[in-house]
Amino acid sequence: MNTTIDDRSAARTRSGTLGEAASADDREALRDSVADLLRRRGGMDSVRKASTLPGRTDEPLWSTLCTEIGVAALLIPERFDGAGASLAETAVVLEELGGSLSPVPAFSTALATVALLLARDDAVAAQILPGIASGGRTATVCWAGAAGWNSPGVIAEGGLLSGTAHYVVDGESADLFVVLADGPGHEPTLHVVAADADGVQVQALPTVDPTRPLATVSFSEAPAQGVASAADLPSRLQACAWALLACEQVGGAQAALDLSVEYAKVRKQFGRAIGSFQALKHRMADMYVLVESARSVARAAIEALVDDAPDAETLAASAHVYCSEAFSSVTGDAIQIHGGIGITWEHDIHLYFKRAQGSSQLFGQPHEALRRLLP
Repeated sequence: MNTTIDDRSAARTRSGTLGEAASADDREALRDSVADLLRRRGGMDSVRKASTLPGRTDEPLWSTLCTEIGVAALLIPERFDGAGASLAETAVVLEELGGSLSPVPAFSTALATVALLLARDDAVAAQILPGIASGGRTATVCWAGAAGWNSPGVIAEGGLLSGTAHYVVDGESADLFVVLADGPGHEPTLHVVAADADGVQVQALPTVDPTRPLATVSFSEAPAQGVASAADLPSRLQACAWALLACEQVGGAQAALDLSVEYAKVRKQFGRAIGSFQALKHRMADMYVLVESARSVARAAIEALVDDAPDAETLAASAHVYCSEAFSSVTGDAIQIHGGIGITWEHDIHLYFKRAQGSSQLFGQPHEALRRLLP
């Protein structure tokens, strides 16, 4: 028996809505708008400058993305002052931002929004999501313990949070933390707490990738607002994180391929452009195949999550494994094509290589995701 649109909508309502996907034409229009804005905002010079500022964030760009395009509002339902779009539209934005390595809190805010939507606590959502939709408030998820994302680094007891969340994306610039904690009986619990609340301390982490700010967030009996949620929230949130991250990785891989092709057209050896050498033609063709196949896997994962498909978590794990490896492979080949200049600070390609290495470790390493794919 075929699943109807009404059936899928009802399933999403039961499981925590991630919105209704827009048409392909609307998504492409959104993509063009974001790409045009990023071109006008100064490119990699702005990225490099922002990575040296407090918070390591391009706040003017983020403000423009929110006010002119409504990036932060995409996932948020209209009843909470959002655009009522879906994970698919957010993925389009993240793919473009991944291509430009723009240091804005789009990914972190989207994931925090997803956590609140999956929790299905309308009272908390009505209190928090309108501020996120307007761009007036940025949020991120506090989750991982010292050993990774399999166990939270924060413990919740009596409405108070204690412990340390590691690898918090955009933790320095966020003003609201959505905390996945280990509650009574080791049941996962969800909480929200302001970044400037008593008992909260944020410490910036040094990173190999200067375009991805990470921090540790420590809680010392910090009072937090509880959010009603289900026991399967961590696995579902991890699936969304992997799928969104995969789309961002595809954008980065495409940009690395484009840089390599352009360089191969102008770099000459033995009186010929290196792009005319057969070995490099084959290598760039392989890079293209990897990018396009990664794009297909990432989009399949996003569509499955939007449709609340039974295999959504499996597809998200597949996307994390495949897109992480594809991004690392493409950027590694890109470094080889560029030669010595590729490992200099002055050239941009090394930034994509560093992003590839760092992003593959987020929300569980690829080998951990493989465990979900085993029978």
